[in-house]
Amino acid sequence: LGKPTAWQERGRPGTAQHEDRSGFQFDHEAFLGKEEARSFDQLSPDDSRDRLGGKIVDRIDDDQDGYITTEELKTWIKRVQKRYIYENVAKVWKDYDLNKDNKIAWEEYKQATYGYYL
Repeated sequence: LGKPTAWQERGRPGTAQHEDRSGFQFDHEAFLGKEEARSFDQLSPDDSRDRLGGKIVDRIDDDQDGYITTEELKTWIKRVQKRYIYENVAKVWKDYDLNKDNKIAWEEYKQATYGYYL
């Protein structure tokens, strides 16, 4: 395999800014959670960006000094990832625990994963 010929960092001065394309919904959900992110669906891209920026800074800035440090951002990302994992496990669990006994047997897993292929 060859090395990539081009690489672009996001969020650094002088680089392209994030645009509200098809991936913006993921950004909103990742930083705010699904429920609150829905309120952004009705906003224009400019209003959404301004409002989202303020909310994100307020939530990430633990010491409320108006700036986000690397450590604050790392802490926030870990918190968001953990929330996403727990939400995803809860959803998948419901789909896989077919007999609702709060256990996932191998047969339930195979049925939920492969379904009609079996």
